[in-house]
Amino acid sequence: MTWSSALKDTARAGLTIERTHLEPLVALRGACGVAIVIGLILWLGTPQLAVSSAFGAFASGLATFQRSWRPRPVLALGVAVALGFSTFVGYVAIADPVVFAVLLAVWTLLAGMAWAIGPVSGMVASQMVAVMLFTVTLPTSVPGALHHAALIVFGGLTQAALIVVFPIRPWGRQRDALADALAAEADYARRLRHDPVARFDPQPLMDARSAAALTPRQARRRPGQLAGPRGLAERLRPVLASLADPVLGAPPEGPERDRARELLGAAASVLDAVAHAVRWGRPVKVTPEVMATLDVPDESRLVLTGAARRSGLRLMVLLADVVEAADERVESTRPTTPEERRHLLRPSVPRLVPVGLRALRREARWSSAIGRHAVRVTAVVSAGYALGTALPLGHGYWAPMTSVMVMRPDFAQTYSRGVARFAGTVVGVWLAGGLMVLIHPGMYVCAGLAVLCIGLMYLLMRTGYSVASACIAAYVVFLLGIAGEGWSQTVWARLALTLLGGLLALTAYALFPAWETLRLRDRLADWLAANARYSLAVLAVYARPGERKPRRVRESLLDSRAARLEWEEAVARAEKEPVRHRGMSRRAERAAESALATMGRATMLMEAHLPDRDAEASPGAGAFAAALRADLPDAVTAVRERSRPDWSAVHRAHDAWRAKAGEEGVAVRASELLLDALEELSEALSPGRRR
Repeated sequence: MTWSSALKDTARAGLTIERTHLEPLVALRGACGVAIVIGLILWLGTPQLAVSSAFGAFASGLATFQRSWRPRPVLALGVAVALGFSTFVGYVAIADPVVFAVLLAVWTLLAGMAWAIGPVSGMVASQMVAVMLFTVTLPTSVPGALHHAALIVFGGLTQAALIVVFPIRPWGRQRDALADALAAEADYARRLRHDPVARFDPQPLMDARSAAALTPRQARRRPGQLAGPRGLAERLRPVLASLADPVLGAPPEGPERDRARELLGAAASVLDAVAHAVRWGRPVKVTPEVMATLDVPDESRLVLTGAARRSGLRLMVLLADVVEAADERVESTRPTTPEERRHLLRPSVPRLVPVGLRALRREARWSSAIGRHAVRVTAVVSAGYALGTALPLGHGYWAPMTSVMVMRPDFAQTYSRGVARFAGTVVGVWLAGGLMVLIHPGMYVCAGLAVLCIGLMYLLMRTGYSVASACIAAYVVFLLGIAGEGWSQTVWARLALTLLGGLLALTAYALFPAWETLRLRDRLADWLAANARYSLAVLAVYARPGERKPRRVRESLLDSRAARLEWEEAVARAEKEPVRHRGMSRRAERAAESALATMGRATMLMEAHLPDRDAEASPGAGAFAAALRADLPDAVTAVRERSRPDWSAVHRAHDAWRAKAGEEGVAVRASELLLDALEELSEALSPGRRR
């Protein structure tokens, strides 16, 4: 993609306004928190204190809208405490410009590295820098700095208290995540009726698993309806695929295929009904016709045979379990089982400190995109602060504040957010400034208008960053109106400095990039390695059924999903970069992705028919796994170094296995699909592959 096309696409993405589900009651609650803080401080204190405390309530409320599974009050309090500490340190250092510049650089570097912990941490850390830049411009002493910091914490405490006192759809995010996973499986079952090898996006299942991780306090309060269906949905997916597969399941045509389509349609209806019940906390309602389809028939009416018969019976049992698990009393609670507690326990906030430190240490290297982003954003913010201070516009903090809120570790988000930020700021500042000059509002009217703007921002923030930027810009204008700032200076200074901050951010990414395109082969190699570990874990069960370890299979499956997600996100970012491919064309990307997806699907089909502990061991599966394990390191290296992976030893082991076991074994036939996928991958990555 050329630079002109990339810039056009990112600008269009930044200015796009999407239709999305709005949450007016949640937005109203957040706006009320800001209104309470501003009103109390105006009544008991000064306008300057009201402006400072308003940012604490605003940022704390904004954090509760982020995609995080932690309790909303904890998020609000955590953000408020972090902002209060950041503001106090900034106030102490602002007396010496050199010391403050050094502090700003260190703070920004840490904020950039915070993206290694997660997107919510990165966003909160960026807010800490932005709020510190603004609030320290309000004159005060060290005791006053403590006062300002305490007021910011008070804003977060107010938001947290409102969430506790006025809960709106408790456990709603967890319900939505689980319902989305069930609905995705329903759609998958429906597509399998017409396309037996349809692909499945595991992202909803990954989100449901993340939502199921609980703190000990949450585990005691979780509704029973959220406890069971997720694990059953995970077990349903391979059963659905194995029933529909034309090689390992029902034949492509005939009565067995008709019965398979009937079962898949009934499964889709049941899963949709369970998803609706979970989403809204209601009992499951399934029609009698669907339940009759899922009744276990006698031998004369079963129709299915062989592996398809086993899959059909297993599907009926699992669907009955899903309905039973979701049909519990919705107001009841159930603590997690020991297994769930061991695997899905979310660490408390203090225990996150060593986890965060390990993530920072892992990304603190020059080759890391996060590390390069931290250096880039530090240089831009420092330069923006110096230029903004030197220019005779006043409010020099606006340029570095724009930069730190715009910049992200990847090109596409940085450019789209930069365009959206400037466009939104222009609209917001002009509208708010025009209103200020037309009606000359007083202090309390400005406060009311600021609360209105922040309520609109909370309501519309998911429709597009440009809309949120417009609301934030107007909010800041009215806040400064509370403190007595002139509207004309607010308009012109902020427009010029916003443009400066955005241009610095965009220029920095052009001069000091971290292109995802150049790392695509590394991502692909990681996905191949994760897929192979999943295959080896499943083959180990066939080789030694008595030593089966379900946890090992489960963990390797999760690693494979995570690697696939990283690859898909990397490809999505690379497609928007103005960089020509380096050793891997777009066509090769698609072919390699298809091969590895097929490899994962073949392994999943083997997992659907795992032998019991008392089954006979398969030496052929063990030899096949040993050959795959031996060839894997060289194959991963070949993918990274742009050469063709060699699977000769794996071919020989598979031929010996098939000659001994015949072609009727489920594992043999599934492993043949796996081997075909590996050859497809080698063909896609061949150096001399024709375009």
